[in-house]
Amino acid sequence: MRTLVISDIHANLVALEAVLADAEGEWDRVWFLGDLVGYGPQPNECVERLRALEPAVALSGNHDWAVLGKLDTEDFNSDARQAVKWTRRHLVIENRHWLDDLPPLRVEDPFTLAHASPRHPVWEYILDLPTALENFAHFQTRLCLVGHSHVPMAFVLDEDAAELNYFLLTHGDVIDLSRHRLILNPGSVGQPRDGDPRAAYALLDDEAMTARFRRVDYDIAATQSLMRHFNAPKRLIKRLEQGM
Repeated sequence: MRTLVISDIHANLVALEAVLADAEGEWDRVWFLGDLVGYGPQPNECVERLRALEPAVALSGNHDWAVLGKLDTEDFNSDARQAVKWTRRHLVIENRHWLDDLPPLRVEDPFTLAHASPRHPVWEYILDLPTALENFAHFQTRLCLVGHSHVPMAFVLDEDAAELNYFLLTHGDVIDLSRHRLILNPGSVGQPRDGDPRAAYALLDDEAMTARFRRVDYDIAATQSLMRHFNAPKRLIKRLEQGM
């Protein structure tokens, strides 16, 4: 089974379509790790596009919860809060109900899938070794997939050597899934934050036991134009081209 793993689309339909075109013919099912809306200009279109893919797994993230009123936006910056309020006004009821039914965590052995982390599925950033090490105690499967940080990364726990390492991942990197316990992040489709503005995703292969990490260019200017049309915060518009 080949799995397309995508996360943090953030209402960026142009980026999502670029990923789907780039990965065409290379997957049998879709796993989505949350944050379908927020920030971007096309929340309804992204919900409907993902629904049409009939994902085998679809999770909710902190921005999804914020739009649904399940999460206080007190800890959001002012731009993110403004985007949440705009999305609430524009998201149609059918798509709101679909988002509302999504869980933030699911187990698909040998994987645990969480939006943010297995310890705090909606909001925790796994960006360093101490946080990763603590989270290995919070899932029972050998492998874990997370999103939320928008940074493609791998945390590799060698239990025999009692050693934990991490790697920042870029286009073309391949991770062996057959040996160690792992926490993997495919990066963000619609809001990359690692200095590379290209959309990020991963492809899992159950037979080869590999995870391939990919980046693809998309028409950033088209998304920015839509954001300007809806008077999105200037900082959110600018950061798309910076990948930050």
